[in-house]
Amino acid sequence: MARLKCFKHSAIELFKRFQVNLQDSFTSREVIELTRITPRQLQWWDERGIVVPRHQGHRRLYSMEDLAEVAVICELRRRGFSLQRVRKVIRFLQREFSKRLAETVTAGSEYHLLTDGRTLYLETSARQIVDILKNSRQPMLAICLTDTVRQVRAEIRGLKKKNGSDTAAGRAPRESSKAS
Repeated sequence: MARLKCFKHSAIELFKRFQVNLQDSFTSREVIELTRITPRQLQWWDERGIVVPRHQGHRRLYSMEDLAEVAVICELRRRGFSLQRVRKVIRFLQREFSKRLAETVTAGSEYHLLTDGRTLYLETSARQIVDILKNSRQPMLAICLTDTVRQVRAEIRGLKKKNGSDTAAGRAPRESSKAS
């Protein structure tokens, strides 16, 4: 049985606490640091249209929404989902939400994705989640999408603090640390 792990705070409270702006953009290096994905995986996903960032010259710039999708995909891949299955999950989420993932989970509800490998469920009610888990004839995988986005935001906060302390200590931020 899959374990559900969700925090007591709403996404809105955490969003305000972390002061993360949904308009922020992140470089490939920052996405890699935040999600622990390999550079090649990130590039490959862009080439295949799985997560497509904005391109500025030769740089890829990822929005908060892109970052949330990368985090969810990473979680699914870590749990053994094939890329084909991941694509189906992402399409399902896009259909269900009609918005980007990060925009939806800041609305205050806890979103849980449950699957037995064939069927996908997107639930917000703890009672419905328990019913699905009880009535399932196969082991179910449960992922709290809200937590995944929260974790990304916490990582962003840590990254911003780290970059801020570099600047405060007289060092240049990572991106502009070229030797003259």
